[in-house]
Amino acid sequence: MDDKRFWLGFTLVKGIGAVRLQTLLDAFGSLESAWNASPFELVSAGLNPKLAERLVAARQTVNLEETLQRVLASGIQILTWQDEAYPSRLKQIDQPPPVLYLRGNLLPEDDWAVAIVGTRAVTPYGRQATEELADTLARNGITVVSGLARGVDAIAHTAALKAGGRTLAVLGSGVDKIYPPEHRSLAEKMTAQGAILSDYAPGTPPDSVNFPPRNRIISALARAVVVIEAADTSGALITAEFAAGQGREVFALPGSIYAPQSRGTNRLIAKGAHPYLSPADLLTALDLENNVERRQVRQTLPADPVEAALWNLLGAQPLHVDEIRLRSGLPIEQVSAALTMMELKGLARQVGGMTYIALRETL
Repeated sequence: MDDKRFWLGFTLVKGIGAVRLQTLLDAFGSLESAWNASPFELVSAGLNPKLAERLVAARQTVNLEETLQRVLASGIQILTWQDEAYPSRLKQIDQPPPVLYLRGNLLPEDDWAVAIVGTRAVTPYGRQATEELADTLARNGITVVSGLARGVDAIAHTAALKAGGRTLAVLGSGVDKIYPPEHRSLAEKMTAQGAILSDYAPGTPPDSVNFPPRNRIISALARAVVVIEAADTSGALITAEFAAGQGREVFALPGSIYAPQSRGTNRLIAKGAHPYLSPADLLTALDLENNVERRQVRQTLPADPVEAALWNLLGAQPLHVDEIRLRSGLPIEQVSAALTMMELKGLARQVGGMTYIALRETL
């Protein structure tokens, strides 16, 4: 496993994202080797000459050990693709961020999450809908995800905290650069009941170009995105677009055809988004009504010996059912039946192509 220093180093080099980082890993076998490669080797591996020069300049000016210690000393955690704690749902999208910086904690239960996004210029109608939804989700053990922006985002985070639930905020800046600044107190409260996270390195200031890309992380962390109110050019519509592309369910709050804040949501519904009509309907649509009970079941290991055997085989990395059968030595009929029951109990999840992961609680 690569030292966190080198993951941190590459996030400091503008222009190296998920695709180029994977290219470097494939070419050099480790980020340490890639970090120390010559300009010729970097270009041969696929970097353009200008980017190779930028990387060489960065490593000549950045002391990785000092930078890492400074980040850790400020209470910031670093998660990479190689960490088991890296969110499994985020890892499944195309080009997931190689590194996440966070304050607070991510828990396995955050796999059950709904994103609530919308306009900064929220109406009383939108505020009421946001508070009711976030409160219901929190009381049902479902994590609320948003972006800490003014308006709908802040209302959703606050309502989830007030209900005693968990909430996550994805920032368009470093996690040490809270924006807007008046939400610093809210962000601090969130670290005790969730996390604030970003794929931008600490010290990165908020910038308008940072916010659209971070929206794909908001949608990826959630099982569904609910757009409360959104004008024609709202960033919430970008989040909805990412959600649809990631296979997440999209819900939108219907509104008056004369209200500017409802033009975007009404258009989403016209294009096929689910009308958001009540928290109960959302819970039913996503099969989240019994989430508290589901989590309680997951507090203990399965009593059934077959389920227990499969539980011990499964982890955060998807495993194909044929490989599960091979490793367990059990007949495919028993494996398939047990996996079905484990899904119903919330102990495992199929993530596509007959591959499965375990859903574990911190005991």
